[in-house]
Amino acid sequence: MTELSLPAAAGLGTFERWLSVWVALAISAGLLLGNLFPGLFAALASLEIASVNLPVAVLIWAMVYPMMVGVEFGAMRQVGDKPKGLVVTLVVNWLIKPFTMAVLGVLFFEYIFAGLIPPDDAQAYLAGVILLGAAPCTAMVFVWSNLTRGDATYTLVQVSVNDVIMVFAFAPIVAFLLGVTDIVVPWDTLLLSVGLYVMLPLLAGYLTRRKLVAHRGEAAVDAFKSRVQPFSIAGLLITVVLLFGFQGEVILDRPLVIALIAIPLLIQSYGIFFVAYGAARAWRIPFNVAAPCALIGTSNFFELAVAVAISLFGLGSGAALATVVGVLVEVPVMLSLVAFANKTKHWFPTEGDAA
Repeated sequence: MTELSLPAAAGLGTFERWLSVWVALAISAGLLLGNLFPGLFAALASLEIASVNLPVAVLIWAMVYPMMVGVEFGAMRQVGDKPKGLVVTLVVNWLIKPFTMAVLGVLFFEYIFAGLIPPDDAQAYLAGVILLGAAPCTAMVFVWSNLTRGDATYTLVQVSVNDVIMVFAFAPIVAFLLGVTDIVVPWDTLLLSVGLYVMLPLLAGYLTRRKLVAHRGEAAVDAFKSRVQPFSIAGLLITVVLLFGFQGEVILDRPLVIALIAIPLLIQSYGIFFVAYGAARAWRIPFNVAAPCALIGTSNFFELAVAVAISLFGLGSGAALATVVGVLVEVPVMLSLVAFANKTKHWFPTEGDAA
């Protein structure tokens, strides 16, 4: 892995700058610990409500909270004056991403991998990747946006609009692509995730920001975010350990299947990112909006995808396994894209220079 190049102005130390190395170590630790202590990880995995794992939820909350402190509620009224980022986000997430994922799934599982995977398994894996493609990210995108120093206020609006559309569009799109009509959206999973990952940290961030600004002004906000940033990074690393620990035995027992499922997911992830990133560059969207809008489409709402896969096809199904592979692929992929975005920041205009 290469060094994760974050903006020098952010004042990050060696630990943060070499984040991709620590993530690689966290992945290795998760696989090792998951196989050495399967009972412990099984117990942690069972701590969930509505398919939302509570330990992971707490860690994601810790990652999201620092960015929420940076949200300026007064500036949210001005987001409508800069609609380009929202347009790119919505077009990529709802008019492109679900359908390219379905095409890639058919291409690989029904044709390219036809001699390697039994037909029934291929159909199950196809269903799983379709579920991932139709579920854009809610929580982790705040982490990726923060690592690119994205506009916190704009990112919140992008994610919030996505969540509203997902309430109405997820089930019809999945039903159309899977060719079934009995899709039952797990509303408890969807609403609980939005509450845990968006509303609660947003409220906490708002209260923290108001207190800081009232006492010492905006400088206090920046100082506070710098102090809590290490906790956010630690939350990310512990999350990686847990995610890979939960699936450690499966990964080592079925490495070929995991690798085959990962291939179309990798192509989809990088492809969608560069479609959105390229559109943002061509449209002269400022980097602090362009990077998050590309990362939102690349990342997935894996809790929702896993929950629907289990409810439709069963816990031990190939569809559920495919959604879990999506979880495992996401963190390394997103870190590589964050690094790429930060290295190409100069491709984009600044906020004041944008057309």
